[in-house]
Amino acid sequence: MVIEPKVRGFICTTAHPVGCRENVKNQVRYVQEKGAIAGGKKVLVLGASTGYGLASRICSAFGCGAATVGVAFEKPASGNRTASAGWYNTAAFEEEAVKAGLYAKTIIGDAFSQEIKEKTIALIRADLGQVDTVIYSIAAPRRTAPDGVTYSSVLKPIGETYSDKNIDLKNRAVTNVSVAPATQQEIADTVKVMGGEDWKLWMEALQDAGVLADGAVTVAYSYIGPKVTYPLYRAGTIGMAKEDLEATAKEITTLLQPLGGHAYVSVNKALVTQSSAAIPVVPLYITMLFQLMKEKGLHEDCIAQIYRMYQDKLYQDVPVVDEEGRLRVDDWELREDIQTAIAQEWAQVNNDNIAQYADFDGYWKDFYNLFGFAVDGVDYSADVSADVKIPSVE
Repeated sequence: MVIEPKVRGFICTTAHPVGCRENVKNQVRYVQEKGAIAGGKKVLVLGASTGYGLASRICSAFGCGAATVGVAFEKPASGNRTASAGWYNTAAFEEEAVKAGLYAKTIIGDAFSQEIKEKTIALIRADLGQVDTVIYSIAAPRRTAPDGVTYSSVLKPIGETYSDKNIDLKNRAVTNVSVAPATQQEIADTVKVMGGEDWKLWMEALQDAGVLADGAVTVAYSYIGPKVTYPLYRAGTIGMAKEDLEATAKEITTLLQPLGGHAYVSVNKALVTQSSAAIPVVPLYITMLFQLMKEKGLHEDCIAQIYRMYQDKLYQDVPVVDEEGRLRVDDWELREDIQTAIAQEWAQVNNDNIAQYADFDGYWKDFYNLFGFAVDGVDYSADVSADVKIPSVE
């Protein structure tokens, strides 16, 4: 079949297997050209199929030479429906890993569930014995917790309505948006989904099973962002969840003390994701940020961010952290010159000058790339099979 992108709102409902494979190969090539990293050798990546999780798996395998176990909630092709992009990414990753002589197996399922935790532990015990690094890169709109209740997250301000500039990406126009404040229940539910509870449950389960190596480290991903998005993001419901995640890192570090282990939160930069496209205000900020960072030669995608985090921050004799103990690879985004320019341009941007300030083409290319489209060198007029197998998944 000839596979074309079908975009509805902020979601692309199709994915291209060849484009996804080329995306993965490009990231592998980036890491190989950057050189070896003296990092973990047996790595578990939770949320391993897209974005920062996929980049972490690639950096672990092709930078550190690690055996990797990935956990991802993805769907294979069915009938006329393509597989999810994460499915194709994972198939491509395993194919590249096998070629390089690297161990790679993937468990497909809900990482929030006890069943998947037990299945993952059994695989580690059977094949690797123990893991020395656990990457937690799970972002989901809802979670069924151990109490059997399914909680949903929201992205809302706290206390009062938030109003600011927004962007209509399709029509390339500046608009305005207002978001009503969250209820206390919505705040609590968002923390339940996006906070640190599940990360801690994973680490407790792994430690209790004896599959964590001495000195094991674990990293979860977070975001703080600039002043312009602060009322909606960091001071809003998601920010409360991120604060919980950071508090949980301290609890997990205490948990890992008998092993000499440590838990870190890595604060990463803003990037185009399927979820960020749906967040009010953020897409306008991202288009303007990308324009400025590209002009200054500071722009990084997922793979560049994680490679730098591994090489320069995490895998040092003494990890490089801020005063709160966090790894910071949002340091270039939050540079004073970048944020001063953003603030000045934000005050001025309107429909007449938006093309001057916003990198629309870069945004849309990154968005389509997420699903394997608009990838250089891929013939999208060619017939391809949507049915791709992941070697390690039955």
